Amino acid sequence: MMAEVVNLRNFRKRKERAEKEIAAEVNRAAFGRTKSEKELSKARLALEKKALDKHKRDD
Repeated sequence: MMAEVVNLRNFRKRKERAEKEIAAEVNRAAFGRTKSEKELSKARLALEKKALDKHKRDD
């Protein structure tokens, strides 16, 4: 009925590796795109912002 002994150093290292992998995945998504893909997403964001601004109320 005793709990398993855990080496905290190994636990911290595993946690740090997992966090670095998550950060790397985010960076791959952000920087791993072609120039045309970046321009397309920028244009889509501009269109969405423009459409949203049309619906603003002038009070």
